[in-house]
Amino acid sequence: MKIAIIGCGNMGMAFARAFLKFDLVKKEDFLLVEKSEDRMESLNSFQPGVITGIIGPQIGEYDLIILSVKPQDFTSVSASLRDVVKPNQVVLSIMAGVTIEIIQNALDHKAVIRAMPNTPAMLGMGITAYSASPEVDINQLRKIENLINATGRSVFLEDEDQLNAVTALSGSGPAYFFYVVKAMIEAGKQMGFEESVAALLVKQTMLGSFHLINTADKSLDELIKAVASKGGTTEAALRQFEAGKLDETLKNGIIAAQLRSTELSKG
Repeated sequence: MKIAIIGCGNMGMAFARAFLKFDLVKKEDFLLVEKSEDRMESLNSFQPGVITGIIGPQIGEYDLIILSVKPQDFTSVSASLRDVVKPNQVVLSIMAGVTIEIIQNALDHKAVIRAMPNTPAMLGMGITAYSASPEVDINQLRKIENLINATGRSVFLEDEDQLNAVTALSGSGPAYFFYVVKAMIEAGKQMGFEESVAALLVKQTMLGSFHLINTADKSLDELIKAVASKGGTTEAALRQFEAGKLDETLKNGIIAAQLRSTELSKG
């Protein structure tokens, strides 16, 4: 498969590196389109394929076009891309909040997949949810799924509207996780630890806890109960969290992110 990536920021390059790492695409079958001169210099040192600063007729030679530009840049990109995209090509968008219908109308092109990855994709540990227009056939969809899985795991959603919730839950999710980790490290510093020691304690605790969630044959409530002995230190912390309605605050924040994603998708 020959792939063109338009927009070579962190996420676009995460996809490119993953495809090359697992030998899913040959370097000579990559076209990278990037308007930033500084980023083009770093791309030249990486040498992932053919690099250009313009959207030209050569785009039509590629099987898959990945749109990895900022949503606010799509209008200018689509004006150029509309003239060169071919009916047999598939367009895969990883732009937040831009619907399949908007892309179809802007490009006058029907075969569109919309995906929502998250930043751990840069380590090959991401989760990407995606939806497709009916014009994308099953063979094309399987090939795209195979490519996406190189960045971690994926889930197909028949209802595209659910991607707004995905954006709020897993797309923005790493920031929530980092927020909690930061708060725990700050608490460690207040208790007298050097920042490096507090960070080590918290990060290793998070890593070990993640593996417990994945491997232990227990529910989250059971895992919490196993740590929180009656009248102990963990129970004291959990009572404070409940008094401050921490769970409600987190849930309300995620729902707010979903509402904002829905607003953005409506333009």
